[in-house]
Amino acid sequence: MNEQAAVKQVRGQTPLMRQFFSIKNRHPDTILLFRMGDFYETFGEDAKEVHAVLGITLTKRSNGAASDVALAGFPHHALDTYLPKLVRAGYRVAICEQLEDPKKAKKIVKRDVVEVVTPGVAFRDNLLSPSRATYVAAVHFDWRGRGKARMEIAGIAFADVSTGEFRVAEVGAAVAASFLDSIGPGEIILKRETRTRLEEEARVKRSFTLVDDWVFTPSESVERLKTHFGTHSLKGFGVEDLDIGLVAAGAVLHYMQEAQKGALPHIRRLEAHRSQSYMTLDAQTRRNMELVASFDSGEDGSLVSILDRTATPMGARMLRHWLLRPLQELQPILRRQEAVQTLVDDTTFRERLRALLEPMGDLERMLARVCMGRCSPRDLKGLGRALLLIPAVRVELERNDIGGRGELDGIRDGLEACPEVASLLEEALVDDPPSSVRDGGVIRDGYNDELDELRRLAGSGKEFLASLQRRESERTGIGSLKIGFNKVFGYYLEVTHTHRDKVPQEWIRKQTLVSAERYITEELKEYEEKILGAEERMGELEARLFEDVREHAAGYGAPIQTTARLLARLDVLVSLAETAVEEEWTAPDVDDSTVIDIRDGRHPVVERSLPPGEPFVPNDVHLSTESDQIMIVTGPNMAGKSVILRQVGLIVLLAQMGSFVPASRARIGLVDRIFTRVGASDNLAAGESTFLVEMNETANILNNATGRSLILLDEVGRGTSTFDGLSIAWALVEYVHEEPRVAARTLFATHYHELNALEQKLSRVRSFRVHVQEHDDHVIFLRKLIRGGADHSYGIEVARMAGLPPVVIERARSILAELEAGRVPASDAGKRTGSIAAEPQMELFQGPVMGEAERDVLARLREMDPARMTPLDALVVLSELSSRLFPDTP
Repeated sequence: MNEQAAVKQVRGQTPLMRQFFSIKNRHPDTILLFRMGDFYETFGEDAKEVHAVLGITLTKRSNGAASDVALAGFPHHALDTYLPKLVRAGYRVAICEQLEDPKKAKKIVKRDVVEVVTPGVAFRDNLLSPSRATYVAAVHFDWRGRGKARMEIAGIAFADVSTGEFRVAEVGAAVAASFLDSIGPGEIILKRETRTRLEEEARVKRSFTLVDDWVFTPSESVERLKTHFGTHSLKGFGVEDLDIGLVAAGAVLHYMQEAQKGALPHIRRLEAHRSQSYMTLDAQTRRNMELVASFDSGEDGSLVSILDRTATPMGARMLRHWLLRPLQELQPILRRQEAVQTLVDDTTFRERLRALLEPMGDLERMLARVCMGRCSPRDLKGLGRALLLIPAVRVELERNDIGGRGELDGIRDGLEACPEVASLLEEALVDDPPSSVRDGGVIRDGYNDELDELRRLAGSGKEFLASLQRRESERTGIGSLKIGFNKVFGYYLEVTHTHRDKVPQEWIRKQTLVSAERYITEELKEYEEKILGAEERMGELEARLFEDVREHAAGYGAPIQTTARLLARLDVLVSLAETAVEEEWTAPDVDDSTVIDIRDGRHPVVERSLPPGEPFVPNDVHLSTESDQIMIVTGPNMAGKSVILRQVGLIVLLAQMGSFVPASRARIGLVDRIFTRVGASDNLAAGESTFLVEMNETANILNNATGRSLILLDEVGRGTSTFDGLSIAWALVEYVHEEPRVAARTLFATHYHELNALEQKLSRVRSFRVHVQEHDDHVIFLRKLIRGGADHSYGIEVARMAGLPPVVIERARSILAELEAGRVPASDAGKRTGSIAAEPQMELFQGPVMGEAERDVLARLREMDPARMTPLDALVVLSELSSRLFPDTP
């Protein structure tokens, strides 16, 4: 469309549609919800998208001389129903409100966008999970260093606008996608050139939002951060060395400010997320270990479902933060562990703290809404109630001061009750306020004299009207006289036609109905103005008083925010102690060694899921880079190999988050990363087979593991032929054993029994098997890990237990017997439909399958004594044997 045509079309539009398109042009990548009276309307392409996602009616609206425009809308009170559906479908939604009272507007009502809601930036409870953070992240790639030291760095920043959390990190560009997967942001903002790169590398589908390149300008980003925090530099936050990460941090801040249309006063600090401080868990490890979600039942059946006994939503979020980011530094781990030990030892102390925490609610998110001016009266009242409980928490922590509790001491000393704020909120707000200030009845009686007077005046209206009705009824003799109200002409007197002749002359008739007439009087109109004026002024004054109280509370945002985070920490520690007591876990010995020594270790989730009365079989595991680096675990399917691998990983992770562990005793040398290659899956959309996915994950392990890592490998190589798979598995064990850079503590579960031979060849390899017993042609799984390798997989027994037809099982046993005897199985094709391959799959270290002639020759050779044979005798025998083996050769 040329410029003249565009101008002509704009001139032909109605004023309302010109206003809509003007606002839409400023928010082109959003669905614009345009407030019109009691409805939110969408127009044009937005309307078509909304119709498709929400299933609401699509119609048309006249647009003056311009063509009609598509229209779809819903009532304003249904926003909380429809907005989450749009955001979860991946849309960014701009909410455009009326900025003035339509009754007072001289021309078209002023409107503008007050908030942009996105998958990563939201304040509304129905868009947020109480127990999970909702992050928006930004990524910026750049190079650092010179010559051989030159390397590409990914600066990554992420923030949760609903709580004020804001962090910045730098990682190697090669692991950027993995790092993002570990954060799990709801939305990632980036430049166009970065999107393709991350989409190819990310293992989890994310919502990407493209922004202009200038948003990632280094100087602009740093200035934006300094302006927001009101500082001359960023040294006070300890992030000045993260120059590439600060570019991403500036981009995140800009995006949040644009979405929330203004300042973000509750975001008060920028924290450095140092990779060396936390254990790295990539997406496949989190998935394979089922930390926050199980394979098939969501959160149920995951580790967090066992751990989460928190009393507050902010505690639940912090628990997940600790679980997905275990510590690598020893002293912080020990401080957490000491605090948990204190809470485990003192049941009364633990229960009192829990009772105080339960009424706190989500102090962190309530405060954010208060600071942003988006709070309800209930948010503000909840904030006040939480503050009133803090002195009791401090008293409880002081009363139980028995020393050696650095973590709890720090929480106690950092708590701020802000008594003046708590007192103000208690004095100003009613005990049970409504959800909106517009509903009235928010401010407590006695708080403001003017408001009390207006309430008295408005409240006396009912008494006045009742008195007026009684007086006029007696004066006129109209016993059925009624006083009513409507929006057209206010209060009125209603008289039935039966008494119409008794109406006084001074009454003014306003409306005639089928059975009655309605009148007004001067006295009634005068009092109406007083009552309605009082109600209007009362609403305005109450809203103003509420805003004053909110602003006063928001002024204490910094200490309250610190207090909220400390209470969340306390909640997590109490939860971990509760879990330790109820599940009978013990405190591990965590140190700087490279030893993992677990006695009677248990898998916490599997143990919980067992039928009543069925005990979990515990197992011992000992790993050390000095002597027992690699444990080869063999045994049949269903014996429990995978459970043992996962439980070792979970015990290490729990120990390094400061928790007790499911074992009678455990010594855990610090681990920098846990790698897992567990289970079979494919990525058909990317054209990747199960085996290719398996090899990609294995390559990631070998390229990134260190001597401090823990590697858990389950059935590597089974996605291809026996020879290829065994060769890869063999070479993999050798590489991990011999390569100093990757000499990690490793558990390798496998069906390749040939790998047991590596114990004799490699000094730090140990063979174990999961014990089974055979009884009456059946296999009994004992689930116990014992020394020595297995030599039988019991695959046919497992197949029988799975329900394969008996005829298949019997045929399989017959074929197995033939193969084990070194014979080619006879075809059974004539007896049943289908066929069985004549070529057996051979063991790698077994010779070729021999026929009758070969066995005869081998028997003759064993009978001979070459030391007693003459050369002529040897030639004769050689000729005879040759004729036996190759009878057709002349």
